Amino acid sequence: GEGALGTEASEKRHPNDFALWKSSKPGEPEWASPWGQGRPGWHIECSVIASDVLGPSLDVHAGGSDLKFPHHDNELAQSEAYYGHSQWVNYFFHAGHLFIKGLKMSKSLKNFITIRQALEAHSAQEL
Repeated sequence: GEGALGTEASEKRHPNDFALWKSSKPGEPEWASPWGQGRPGWHIECSVIASDVLGPSLDVHAGGSDLKFPHHDNELAQSEAYYGHSQWVNYFFHAGHLFIKGLKMSKSLKNFITIRQALEAHSAQEL
């Protein structure tokens, strides 16, 4: 799942390695690069968008607890290297997950409820 460390064989030289550029799968966007046709890894997409909107450092960055490693660690590594400073983010806020019938609630599993649906069953005060 998201943020889970894979157990399959990989080309990593070190467990902390991550991809800045990936080969595109069929149907994915792709661009020419010195490393061949491909696309940015998702870690760099997030840090580039955040930096474009918020600047070279962030006061607060948030996400699910499953994004601590490797996603947020990778964002820090590449952003701090790019900007040449040692602290891209001052504070991280990591939230836990909601579980529906023993599974993490997610759009991809289609096991989510909307706020409107929750309010049909519970009061705003209860929520």
